[in-house]
Amino acid sequence: MNTLKRVMSWYAAQCNEDWEHSFGVKIDTLDNPGWSVEIDLEDTGLCNKPFKEVDIQRNGEDWIYCVVRDDKFKGAGGVLSLEELLLTFLDWAQQ
Repeated sequence: MNTLKRVMSWYAAQCNEDWEHSFGVKIDTLDNPGWSVEIDLEDTGLCNKPFKEVDIQRNGEDWIYCVVRDDKFKGAGGVLSLEELLLTFLDWAQQ
């Protein structure tokens, strides 16, 4: 299954006619340029799951930073790093 399908499946599994009205998945762009990902964890099985901060700096365009804070998975990365951000979340969420 490809990365986007895995994210869609995770999102669909959270939808219970309540969660999706207050929470969700946000993918946006950064001005440096790059990507940001924010995924709500409240009312999911991941809410209290430990997450080890990820900080990989390869170069100005190839980097990622991910953390779980305030019941949210928060990731940011370089212009070509969107898939790696999503995979970092999925690998943690689905282990």
